[in-house]
Amino acid sequence: MIAGAPVLWDIPTRVIHWMIVVCLPLSWWSAQEQRYDLHKWLGYTVLVLVIVRVLWGFIGSRHSRFSDFLVGPSAVWAYLRGRGAASVGHNPLGGWSVVLLLSLLALQSISGLFNTDDILFSGPFYYWASTELRDTMGVVHQWAFDGLLALVSLHVLAVCYHQFLRREKLVQAMVAGRADGRAGKLAPAPWWWAVLLAGAVALVLWWLIERAPGPVYLGF
Repeated sequence: MIAGAPVLWDIPTRVIHWMIVVCLPLSWWSAQEQRYDLHKWLGYTVLVLVIVRVLWGFIGSRHSRFSDFLVGPSAVWAYLRGRGAASVGHNPLGGWSVVLLLSLLALQSISGLFNTDDILFSGPFYYWASTELRDTMGVVHQWAFDGLLALVSLHVLAVCYHQFLRREKLVQAMVAGRADGRAGKLAPAPWWWAVLLAGAVALVLWWLIERAPGPVYLGF
């Protein structure tokens, strides 16, 4: 690693990545243990993280931008045939797996806003939705969770393959920002941009939740 070289993964990208790593198993555990207050806040956190990461994919540091690592089918096929990746960050398969993971996380967290267990918990938008939408969101919530289990498993296997068999320092780069052979080409965008984005997204979500209708109680 060249001393003073720009980081490959900036602070916002790394913080979002590791926060999602923590939130996902906690979300599963809190649902299994019926800790719905915790489950709710974990869902809000994941939703804010995903939205910020998507926005950061357009306005953030070079190697965090989708334009840096998303390629077309011909480039993916060329990579599978042994040609190297154009980006020093994600390879073509890894880039599209990021998009798929973010999409499933978004589906999981958004559908949870409309979800219920019919006993102890109803999402903040449950009473905002029609019966058909509620039922659809319940199916989406389960389907997205199953998809996340499969994709996260593949992601971990791929990281282990590159980390231990190909000796690529992926984990080190995602912890420290760079590692031997994995440095950026341009200085990162200011990290506080992401903090402002996160604050704005959280405020909008809070505003929507505060205005969502609650259950209607009929007195007799």
